[in-house]
Amino acid sequence: MRIKKGDTVKVISGAHKGKVGKVLEIDRRKMRARVEGVAIVKRHVKPGRNPAMPEGGIIEKPGTIHVSNLMIVDPKTNVPTRIGMKFLEDGKKVRVSKRTGEVLD
Repeated sequence: MRIKKGDTVKVISGAHKGKVGKVLEIDRRKMRARVEGVAIVKRHVKPGRNPAMPEGGIIEKPGTIHVSNLMIVDPKTNVPTRIGMKFLEDGKKVRVSKRTGEVLD
């Protein structure tokens, strides 16, 4: 998977198309990611279940979105780009922006 935690991504398809956010977490088994400000879902918490909310209530948190619907934003141009892999001289494998050739790692 070429998307990692902390990357800035743009949603390229689906109900949240066009939104930009930072990746909060990745689920590699399901190929899904939580993106800040995208796919917000509401969860109801019973009283006494959550120490942060002893009276209960409704919590909003980001839901997951499939990684095929995400595209990494190039840090140099702030435009979505495809990602390639490249080996450096020291043998380290890094992610590279196909648009500008910028190393992302």
